[in-house]
Amino acid sequence: MSTPSLIPTPTPALTGVLPVLQMPFHTDESVDHDALRNEAAWCLKLGVRGLVIGMVSEVVRLSDAERTMIIEALAPIAQDAGAPLVASVGAESTRTARGRARAAARAGATALMATPPMILASDEAALRDYFLAVAAESDLPLIVQDASGYVGRPMSIEFQVEILDALGDRVWFKPEAPPFGQRVSRLRDASGGRARVLEGSGGISLVDSYRRGIVGTMPAADVCWAVQALWNALESGDDAAAARIHGPLSALISLQTSLDAFVAVEKHLLRRQGVLPTTVMRQPVGYVLDAETAREAERLADLLEAACQEESVL
Repeated sequence: MSTPSLIPTPTPALTGVLPVLQMPFHTDESVDHDALRNEAAWCLKLGVRGLVIGMVSEVVRLSDAERTMIIEALAPIAQDAGAPLVASVGAESTRTARGRARAAARAGATALMATPPMILASDEAALRDYFLAVAAESDLPLIVQDASGYVGRPMSIEFQVEILDALGDRVWFKPEAPPFGQRVSRLRDASGGRARVLEGSGGISLVDSYRRGIVGTMPAADVCWAVQALWNALESGDDAAAARIHGPLSALISLQTSLDAFVAVEKHLLRRQGVLPTTVMRQPVGYVLDAETAREAERLADLLEAACQEESVL
């Protein structure tokens, strides 16, 4: 697939609801690009602010060539909508992460997101060099993702402020180490309110994190309509509506106790809504959705939809 011809435009703001797309696969586990484009268009029609290719997109199971092709497929859709396209570029080595950053920028991503190396525990001096090297490969915004809620170990607040001091307005932060809310507040306070923070709990911590000053959230695509409704309620100061939506959303997210559990439940619900044709995950996987959990996820999704319709925010 050739690189799309895109007219350079200012990077859209990384704010509001930015769903992480699930990666559709054919039954032979090859990427279904048509289904991916359909999923992206579906999300954007629901009013979200942008699109993200992240960890729950199963990027760790994709080749670098596949990552580039996915960005190329999505870039025109995002540009037509005036929406940011965030591409995950983290790697186990600085060299690989730099290469992924260059490739993502050339393919049409408008922002990058990088996790630190996950397998080896690097000290923060080495991590500083890693993130600054990734940032130097393009002029795109960089989201520093602390994915230690899933893998790795937390990055200190002091370290994140150091990255902010080095990169300034080019950097955003996505802290996912528990306790979510307290770490958001600590980063806010330590940076004097300069740090722009994106929430990444799937929505379960969104109400608390919003009140601590986050600028956006990166939920899953499957119920991005509900997270958008919740965001709208928070923005309008409708605490009662926010509480009614947040209850079933939190219960649904609580079923998803690992990275592969998120993937399995989200793909199931996307297929149920007619967005994806299959629920195929690349093997091996660490979680298999059973029939009882699937039924519970469906029940909670129905309650969530009812809560959104009650508030007339869908």
